[in-house]
Amino acid sequence: MFNAKNSPAPVKEGGLLARLKAGLARTRVGLTTIFASQTTLDEATLETIETALLQADAGIDATEQILSHLRDTAKRQPSTDIRTILQAEMRRILTPVSQPLQIRADAKPFTILMVGVNGVGKTTTIGKLAKQFQQAGHQVMLAAGDTFRAAAVEQLQVWGERNDVTVIAQPTGSDSAAVIFDAMQAARARQIDVLLADTAGRLHTKSNLMEELKKIKRSMARLDPAAPQEVLLVLDAGTGQNALQQAEQFHAAVGVTGIVLTKLDGTAKGGIVLAIAQKLRIPIRYIGVGEGVDDLRPFVVEEYIQALLGESS
Repeated sequence: MFNAKNSPAPVKEGGLLARLKAGLARTRVGLTTIFASQTTLDEATLETIETALLQADAGIDATEQILSHLRDTAKRQPSTDIRTILQAEMRRILTPVSQPLQIRADAKPFTILMVGVNGVGKTTTIGKLAKQFQQAGHQVMLAAGDTFRAAAVEQLQVWGERNDVTVIAQPTGSDSAAVIFDAMQAARARQIDVLLADTAGRLHTKSNLMEELKKIKRSMARLDPAAPQEVLLVLDAGTGQNALQQAEQFHAAVGVTGIVLTKLDGTAKGGIVLAIAQKLRIPIRYIGVGEGVDDLRPFVVEEYIQALLGESS
């Protein structure tokens, strides 16, 4: 059993953690009120915790696992620090999916295929990642593979100009797979480190659009059998359990290797991180807690838990 003595040290307070705590404030309210009003792990308290987790969209699977461990603890030690036990169970669920994205030097370019439904912030996420990769010393190129929406190409080109990054694009209506294939050739010729490839937002329930994603992936593999090195699925945290359905469909179609969870700030459904970790076991690479470039940050378990539950007493 985890306890305060063998739990990791608290994360130091700072600007980034403060923004994460602010972003998760609405989710945190329902959970932290339990700590103020309950000190005994009786059945009434367990029901209160269950309700709070489900309202935060932690999902049935993760909630049941957490409650199972809490009930085991209650039998042995009914008067305990509820916050510490919750932290321990969340840590158990989240640690396996806390895997930062690693840009491998042996892949030039290291190609990241960005996928997701409409409106999740995919193109903006690409721009933020491009800036962060640049700051880490990587040469970056963008591929405007969303050829269905003219504004998407223009938006990506704005990010390219802002960061002095080349954007490979073709007119609206062009074949997306061809655009990304050309971008891969250009990136290889220029010895680019990272190629970020945008794709059109698509409903995960539309089989023809998912087939197009498969085509894009096959086209990339013809030039580099290992490409794409990463398939990043962008999910909107505010959509709650619908995000799980999206992830399952995209993963079945193109083999998602990492998740970016945007718009955690201001949602009361921040527990969706737990649901994704428990049910999908796909690495959560980044979380978004604001509009700024630095508000897209690698997912760190201890930061998330502290922002959600606070420190143990």
